[in-house]
Amino acid sequence: YANVKKCSNEGRALMQLDFQQFLMKLEKLTDIRPIPDKEFVETYIKAYYLTENDMECWIKEHREYSTKQLTNLVNICLGTYINKKARQKLLATIDDIDRPKR
Repeated sequence: YANVKKCSNEGRALMQLDFQQFLMKLEKLTDIRPIPDKEFVETYIKAYYLTENDMECWIKEHREYSTKQLTNLVNICLGTYINKKARQKLLATIDDIDRPKR
């Protein structure tokens, strides 16, 4: 989901449906319960629905995602809905979080 190039509202809904279908099929194939990292993916998909203000808080709270994953959320989810200055602010927030890792 982090490699999506473009995403509409309908596409976001389809992501959730696709993931739910995937989980249902996977649960039939394995006895592992719960499915590992299920929440990790679900939380990421739900982030596609966040507003600009909510996204900044979400980025700061969810450090388990890579810089690439966070950057893509900003560029794809909000890229068409926010102005360049707001997008740059969110990308700077991601960069600030990533800085200590380097």
